[in-house]
Amino acid sequence: MGKKLIITEKPSVAREFAAALKENTRNHKGYMESDNYIITWCVGHLVTMCYPDAYDPALKKWNLNTIPFVPTDYKYQIIENVKDQFEVIKSLFNRPDVDVIYNAGDSGREGEYIQRLVMQEAGYNKNALLKRVWIDSQTEDEILRGIREAKDMSEYDKLSDAAYLRAKEDYLMGINFSRALTLKFGGYITDFMKSDRTVIAVGRVMTCVQGMVVRREREIREFVKTPFYKINAIFSDDNFDKGPISYLGEWKVTEKSKYYNTPNLYKENGFLKKEDANSFVEYIRSFETGEVAGIDKKKQTKNPPLLYNLAELQNDCSKLFKISPDQTLSIAQELYEKKMTTYPRTDARVLSSAVASEIYKNLNGLKNINMVKGFVEEIFATGADKKISKSRYVNDKQITDHYAIIPTGQGINNLTKLSDVSRKVYEIIVRRFLAVFYKAAVYQKISLETLVETESFFSNYKTLLDEGYLKVMKYSFASSKDKQPQTKDEKTSEDELEQDADVNLEEFLKTVKKGTVVSLKEINIREGETSPPKRYNSGSIILAMENAGQLIEDEELRAQIKGSGIGTSATRAEILKKLVANKYLAINNKTQIITPTLLGELIYEVVSASIKPLLNPELTASWEKGLTGVANGGISSDEYMIKLNDFVVRRTDGVKKSTVTREQLNNNFKVIRGFY
Repeated sequence: MGKKLIITEKPSVAREFAAALKENTRNHKGYMESDNYIITWCVGHLVTMCYPDAYDPALKKWNLNTIPFVPTDYKYQIIENVKDQFEVIKSLFNRPDVDVIYNAGDSGREGEYIQRLVMQEAGYNKNALLKRVWIDSQTEDEILRGIREAKDMSEYDKLSDAAYLRAKEDYLMGINFSRALTLKFGGYITDFMKSDRTVIAVGRVMTCVQGMVVRREREIREFVKTPFYKINAIFSDDNFDKGPISYLGEWKVTEKSKYYNTPNLYKENGFLKKEDANSFVEYIRSFETGEVAGIDKKKQTKNPPLLYNLAELQNDCSKLFKISPDQTLSIAQELYEKKMTTYPRTDARVLSSAVASEIYKNLNGLKNINMVKGFVEEIFATGADKKISKSRYVNDKQITDHYAIIPTGQGINNLTKLSDVSRKVYEIIVRRFLAVFYKAAVYQKISLETLVETESFFSNYKTLLDEGYLKVMKYSFASSKDKQPQTKDEKTSEDELEQDADVNLEEFLKTVKKGTVVSLKEINIREGETSPPKRYNSGSIILAMENAGQLIEDEELRAQIKGSGIGTSATRAEILKKLVANKYLAINNKTQIITPTLLGELIYEVVSASIKPLLNPELTASWEKGLTGVANGGISSDEYMIKLNDFVVRRTDGVKKSTVTREQLNNNFKVIRGFY
């Protein structure tokens, strides 16, 4: 009987496989072996694409005459510092006693690419069956299931095709566009910056993200603030049987108002000039009372949010802990490797029906965490675990490679070994998971219209009737203030004012009737000014990348329109990190706010003048959508490659023939430098 060979993504994963198999393994250099299994590993990428000089030594020197460079057959080479491990794998792959080879690489497009390159360059025993292990966590049960249910590797050929195409795409655009722009315009930037040499590094995803940040910065610079003056009034009912009450009303124009359709208004609830606001206040002060003209009461429900995918987790960690997407991914990977959570590089925010049918296993393990034990017991007591499969949190159609990030219920003993921030990240994953088993939170919203002569003042109150899932979401690390709903800034907000009601006022709002006369106690002006767009932070840029350049704050809407974004969950953090390393963008470590650098803006200007489509999020997302099409069989590799080669050749030739002059760029550069 032959041996079964398993190749994993790295040594730590190989050890988990060995532990799960419970075989008496012997350690060797670069692999482990038992009577039935051989387990070896990659250490990240072992094989890479060759630079152009491997095709022709003359191509080592950058020259406009030798681009566009578009090879017909691509060459690959072994990465020098991992050559020894490659040779170990090569010898194992070709052993005559190996009858099954299990590709147990990282369960995603990039993991597929790493392993396929190794097989391509190492060769393998042609008599061996080739199998693909695809797992969602590193728990023993999941590893054994992955081996038991491993499919023929050929079923992942289209995913492999997409992975190869992604690499060729990045290679062709990086090699050709970076050389073309550097040779044509790099000297202009070098002279302007008075630096030694400028290499203009561009890429399909990287340059698009750089463009998003630069455009946002320019929107902020060009934004002209508009002052506004809103009117607030305080009304009271001193005769209310439960005791005197007072409430705040904000003036808003209605058809009854004498200011209706006049040009001196800011929107429908303020004035553009202070003198108009003062005049209005003096007019209202001439009245001593108002009358309740309308009451609107309605219940509002708020559902538990969808589960975390990597982008949502990175966004929340940026807001809550001020850590970068790269740090968040590192922590999520750590939790995955400690068997505490499922696979982190996922775009899905729901569970599969198969996982939902056994979700009690995940829940059971969480009973060992004191802070959430009571919630788990309540979930079992109400039978919510059995109802989850019919909820919006389970949808097989919304899952491509992996389901959402959830706790496995295992590895709880590792909690004390985690860093403080890793524990916090684990907690928010756990609480988000438990929340989906709870009912929606229910609010009572009450809107009151108080009329003073012909002018209407509106009061909006919201009270929590049933906290539902919100009781699960009170983080142990948050202050009591952080756990409460926040009211808007009364001094500057452009939004409608929403207030919390105290006990007496709640009683008043429940019983007040239309026609009730109230006293006008006070009237004043609330000054403010319109706000420019917000800069991206390290979390919001990831969400914007996921949504093809649109920063959609509303998570329900994000879930509805989700399609192919810019980059993938596995690469977005690395792209951002590279832009910072290249000194094209800067991230404030305390706030995680992202801004362009002077160099980043100059390069943006050059790209905009020569290969503008590279800055277009929709175009970049369409390339990603095309790769998804290849992976699911909707587009052939040949079709994709023809379009890619055509784009690269046309755009490279366009740069070579560009008539943009040094003087034109210098004039733009001088304007940009004025902001630094």
